[in-house]
Amino acid sequence: MDNLLAVAKQFETTGKVSDIREFGNGNINNTFLVTMDTTGEKHFILQRVNTRVFQQPESIMGNIRALSEHIHKRLQDLPLNAGRRWEVPRVLLTEDGQDHWLDSDGAFWRALSFIDGAQSFSTIQDSKHAREAGYALGMFHHLVSDLPAERLVDTLEGFHITPSYLQHYHKVVAKHSVSNSPEVQYCMQFIGERSSWAHVLEDAKSQGRLCLRPIHGDPKIDNIMMDTVTGKAISIIDLDTVKSGLVHYDIGDCLRSGCNPRGEKPEQWETVHFQTDFCQAILQGYFSIAGAFLTENDYVYLYDAIRLIAFELGLRYFTDYVEGNVYFKSRYPEHNLLRALVQFKLTESIESQAATIRALIRDMR
Repeated sequence: MDNLLAVAKQFETTGKVSDIREFGNGNINNTFLVTMDTTGEKHFILQRVNTRVFQQPESIMGNIRALSEHIHKRLQDLPLNAGRRWEVPRVLLTEDGQDHWLDSDGAFWRALSFIDGAQSFSTIQDSKHAREAGYALGMFHHLVSDLPAERLVDTLEGFHITPSYLQHYHKVVAKHSVSNSPEVQYCMQFIGERSSWAHVLEDAKSQGRLCLRPIHGDPKIDNIMMDTVTGKAISIIDLDTVKSGLVHYDIGDCLRSGCNPRGEKPEQWETVHFQTDFCQAILQGYFSIAGAFLTENDYVYLYDAIRLIAFELGLRYFTDYVEGNVYFKSRYPEHNLLRALVQFKLTESIESQAATIRALIRDMR
């Protein structure tokens, strides 16, 4: 606690720190909620960035600042409907004007403003929540659609490039011994049967069918903030993965996360399924504000995006399990194996409902 207090005091805030506690369910960074004894803003977010994963933390902060500044300017000219607000976390500076602080061990710390009167959920609560989640992603894409791509540094080379994950998987499997358990063999067979299809979006990009745009990179449901009074979406947080990419990865990830009512709980992997009514509601919310900038080809590849992202995350979890749990936080040795099973089961459910999902997309064009 003394160390955390010392770190928190490095950032310009008013008042005295009265409490610091762990916050959220992130798999990468260490996040804390700082409470201040003040009449102004009573909370801010303090994070120790995992520099093993994010090896260019200074560039990440540059991306976040460029994005937030752009969105703030856009919001000045964008009238919101009555009862709506939209916020983006502000980067808090140190006393000497820096957007981060390095402690004596070289750990990279940052502070962000806290969005008050808001909450997030790990799973979709109902169809209204689903529609708002889709609206949130659509609003984000709408606000950054004119942000020049060259202003964003690619801080995670290969992130959301499924063929790259597949290539890494083959290297890891060749290097490490693999268990003969039924679960492990199922995962390996599952990946093998879909390897030739995993290039679908990257092939479309290289052929000029899909184009690069600014993306969030990780718009899962618990990164979408909802107003505690109105129930309306007001923000998407966790901006470390912002980059230029295919919006399909964002849409697929939002649907992967939102249409799994069982959530990410590994102990329930056998009962995981993709709920198409939530899919419909999320897409309705998204298209209500972002549909105008989608091309015909964008629509063509939406089903592939939904299927691919669930597969991709399962592939990443399984690879990390085989490699010894070096990327994602894990509570026990088999945690990432079971996480992979959740995503592969979800992929199977998506594949079994392909006709229904394609029809939903076609009817909303």
